[in-house]
Amino acid sequence: MQIRIIKILKEWEISKSLIFNADDYGRSPEISEGIRAAHKYGVVTSTTCMMNIATTADDISLALKESPMLGLGVHLVLTMGQPLSAHGAVKSLTDQQGSFFKYGQVLKSLPNLNSEEVRTEWQAQIDAFIKAAGKKPDHLDSHHHASYFSPALFRVMLELAKEYDCPIRFPFTARAPGEWGKMQRYVPDLLNEFKPRRPDHFIAEFYDQQATSDVLIKLINELGEGVSELMCHPGFVPDAFVNESTYNTLRQRELGILIDPAIRNAIEEREIELINFARLQPPDRRIENTGHRFLN
Repeated sequence: MQIRIIKILKEWEISKSLIFNADDYGRSPEISEGIRAAHKYGVVTSTTCMMNIATTADDISLALKESPMLGLGVHLVLTMGQPLSAHGAVKSLTDQQGSFFKYGQVLKSLPNLNSEEVRTEWQAQIDAFIKAAGKKPDHLDSHHHASYFSPALFRVMLELAKEYDCPIRFPFTARAPGEWGKMQRYVPDLLNEFKPRRPDHFIAEFYDQQATSDVLIKLINELGEGVSELMCHPGFVPDAFVNESTYNTLRQRELGILIDPAIRNAIEEREIELINFARLQPPDRRIENTGHRFLN
């Protein structure tokens, strides 16, 4: 009993915790390899898996073998590739070829999306992760933040998070402009209804031309109290991927920054604890030793 009390008090002493969550695990084997490198040699503590890509299950096996402390969640997909569900089961989500609508078309089609079809597909993606990993995801988020496009989509994700008993990404910030600001209007009621576990803060600024060492150190210096999630997109990028995605070579630049010892030093100097989403589990279901350990 005394040991448990000391452990709890020890956790309370740490006022700032940070999840470096790498999006798009499974997007390609090379991107997955880069994410594992950003964990093994850098500061990435978590990633989320795109289960509608054929090679992702193999990438999960590699992560479990090579990087057992890397947190693994599910990156719910609605805007890229093909669904896991049979085409006839999710007609409102797909084009005539059976592929998901692209980002812009999804936004235009929101009134026509069938929530039950979304649930069917996202549940299939979560179940595919469980089959590949042998365990439930440690959190849910979504590609292009699609699960926050409407109250109906947000509700589906919250229902699944409750069903699978896992935390969520919460990408709303006080600085959310434009459409994100409008989307926040429905958020409080749904949060009160479901009370999902989530980080206290979300950091999206380390992206595109803002993905620099100076920006990242500034974000670390300004980190708020509590648990923060910093979204990142590291990876190795094959030549073929450059023509496939608009966010391509910058992934390798992110990787270089995330394994830079200067970033590690900035985090250690400020006594910030690196964790993954498993730390947001209730105390009796936490995975032990989730605090990140830097490699020498």
